[in-house]
Amino acid sequence: MIQKNKKIILAGLSSALIATYIFGSFAQAEDASKNKPTASTAKEKLDAYVKFTQIISVIESQYVDEINTTDLVDKALKGLVENLDSHSAFMDQKEYKDLSVQTKGEFGGLGISIGMKEGALTVIAPIDGTPAFKAGVKSGDIILKINETATIGMNIDESVKMMRGKPKTTVHLTIIRKSESKPLEFTITRDIINIQSVYAKTIDNTLLYIHVTSFDQKVVEGVKKALKEHKNAKGIVLDLRNNPGGLLDQAVDLVDLFVDEGIIVSQKGKVESENQNYMAHKKDSDTTTPIVVLVNGGSASASEIVSGALQDLNRSVIVGEKTFGKGSVQVVMPMGKDEALKLTVARYYLPSGRTIQAIGVTPDIIVPLGKLEVFDDNLSIKESDLKKHLENELSKIDENASKTTKSSPENNDTSEDDSIITQSQLYKDVQLKSAVDILKALIITQKGKK
Repeated sequence: MIQKNKKIILAGLSSALIATYIFGSFAQAEDASKNKPTASTAKEKLDAYVKFTQIISVIESQYVDEINTTDLVDKALKGLVENLDSHSAFMDQKEYKDLSVQTKGEFGGLGISIGMKEGALTVIAPIDGTPAFKAGVKSGDIILKINETATIGMNIDESVKMMRGKPKTTVHLTIIRKSESKPLEFTITRDIINIQSVYAKTIDNTLLYIHVTSFDQKVVEGVKKALKEHKNAKGIVLDLRNNPGGLLDQAVDLVDLFVDEGIIVSQKGKVESENQNYMAHKKDSDTTTPIVVLVNGGSASASEIVSGALQDLNRSVIVGEKTFGKGSVQVVMPMGKDEALKLTVARYYLPSGRTIQAIGVTPDIIVPLGKLEVFDDNLSIKESDLKKHLENELSKIDENASKTTKSSPENNDTSEDDSIITQSQLYKDVQLKSAVDILKALIITQKGKK
């Protein structure tokens, strides 16, 4: 989630004024057939406020059990805000305190980013190397239960709170996966989530592969370092698959490394102060090196801004699968000392003016996840096969030859180099293989250009 903080101090307000503040921005449509609500008239607002206070009064006086008015209003506010969208929430004293601990203190987690898709609690992406990733949780999984609690009707903040906890404690997830006929069960041990956000490798000694796992505060620094260390790379594969997002400024600055003019992303809301354009700059921009960006259903938020902006600005070819579709802005607004309102106040728009929210970014070339099967032609006799056969025959006659063959450096196992991506690794990842092939084609088309 991309967040920022605002402080709003409310003191000495009556319940009527609170209701006015909470309900004042709501719209009521006169015609139910119209999907787009219209602004309420002064009379409609007054009628709505009166209705709310009347219902509160009736519940207080006639409900079978004793009711605490503060608790009743808090529950009403929770339902009110949660019905706006899946990312807005009213946080009471305990929830607001938990948020402060989660953002400032050390806590254990599973290493997954989650969101709401069609009303279901859905895994956006597990982060590489985290407990959820190691356990086998995948992008697109629907979380049906957390421990023994069903997630139906649960909001994102509630689910996150249940999955976070002390390191080395466990949480049990019941998951629905499209490819499976019955729910899957995972028991995962929480741990401190330490993420390396940027990985750099080479392909065929001429291409640079950069994998950005999430947008923390060190992404641009890490990418700049990789570009400097491989300044002779003829092309770049930027892998944003299963990247759940993060900091907006890092996403904007990453795009700015490869474009020198135009709007990278714009933010638009109802309040004028929320409207902002994030622009590209000419300084230190690489506008010539061919780029291919990899995305999938686990690419969300900041990674959608990067891929969508590079696509709109004709700076990159996007390969893979359609992204998640998370393009809204939330702010946390303290209400007094102990409570807060997390509210969606704006949406992000790409350079072309299109929105990401609930739509996502569609790749230029759609390639599903999979691997390539490579078959040897058993009917043909290769020179290496013939040589090996002759050596085996010779070893039967000369024992020394056999020992020499076995000790030959050509037969020794070699360890895999983490700094390169091999051909065998490419064949195991058809999306990456396609990206590399497309990148090579882009490089070829640049031949002869100055």
